[in-house]
Amino acid sequence: MKKLIAAISAVFLAGISPSLATVVDITGAGAAKANVSISIGGVGAEAFTRSLKNNLERSGAFAVASTGQIRVYGSTASATAAGEGKSVTSTADVSDDKSARMAARKLANAICETFAGQKGFALDKVAFIRRVSGTVSELCMCYPDGYDIRQLTANGEKVVGPRWKDANTIFYTGIQSSGPQIWEYDTIAQKRTLKWSFKGLTTGATVSPDGGRVAIILSFQGNPELYVIDMATSKWTRLTNTPNASEGCPAWSPDGMKIVYVSDETRRPQLYIVDVATKEKRRITSTGSQNVEPDWGGDGRIAYITKGGGGARVAIMDPKAGEKGVKLVTSVGNWEHPSWSRDSRNVVAARDKALFVVDTSVDGGNLAEPCRVFNADGKWINPSWNR
Repeated sequence: MKKLIAAISAVFLAGISPSLATVVDITGAGAAKANVSISIGGVGAEAFTRSLKNNLERSGAFAVASTGQIRVYGSTASATAAGEGKSVTSTADVSDDKSARMAARKLANAICETFAGQKGFALDKVAFIRRVSGTVSELCMCYPDGYDIRQLTANGEKVVGPRWKDANTIFYTGIQSSGPQIWEYDTIAQKRTLKWSFKGLTTGATVSPDGGRVAIILSFQGNPELYVIDMATSKWTRLTNTPNASEGCPAWSPDGMKIVYVSDETRRPQLYIVDVATKEKRRITSTGSQNVEPDWGGDGRIAYITKGGGGARVAIMDPKAGEKGVKLVTSVGNWEHPSWSRDSRNVVAARDKALFVVDTSVDGGNLAEPCRVFNADGKWINPSWNR
């Protein structure tokens, strides 16, 4: 059993589905991108332009070019995007490159909403892990344009499974000599607080859309099972009872009534959905050697990793349609931990120890080229997108 728990903790450590986001209609996604030209002056103009380019191109709806249907002009403090009979102006206090990038992110969101009809994600931070060694990893954070990377922890311990509790707070599992514990990190105050400590495996703290409950994997009663903890009282409820199996990777449905999770009760990890109120469950995957690491998006679709054929791919499923409607949105590779953005179109995922934004809008079987979030030496894993 100890070996099984160790294996499950290595494979299944996951975390929180952030709060329910506004859902947009992305019918027709994958169509031709609108060209955007950028000509900006003022303080931090180069930093502004790079951030705006990254955010627009990673949205999947735009391509930055020397000329285009949409023209961005003005200054970093007051920038206007105009074209196609529409315009939007964004103003900001800009004093350096960092504030110029914040101004660009604000404008990128406005352009996405005005010209593409989809929610922008430029201001939604990505939490992730920097693996330092086999026994040490640290919690980090950046914006999806790849800039302003911050290392949040420096405790010399193993950190896994970050998930956003709210806009400024992250739950993660810290593995110490005494065992795994759930920590809460305040990105504004820049400090952490011990939230829960149980005997045995403790991981996957995933906050419900209403913020009142946490789905979590615990093994203090035996093998790893799925539980729900009330945030106000810390009272727990056990949802699964599989004495010969282990559960992992919980993620909440947008309405907070169900949880998708992984179980190896058939000896191969597959996805299941459990009704929180009735505890009734159903299996939703069966193809491939493994199906793991689900994240339930705001539009009701589940992103997950499907393994088989010598590698792993990011897959998208509508649980109402089941596997007959699955879309494979990446080529085969070492893909891990997809996490939805608020636009219900893109996910951030890890591959080969780097982070990528993946456009899931598959058009005619063509796959979008993943956009690497940043280029830096190191091992970067376990992304979670705040939405």
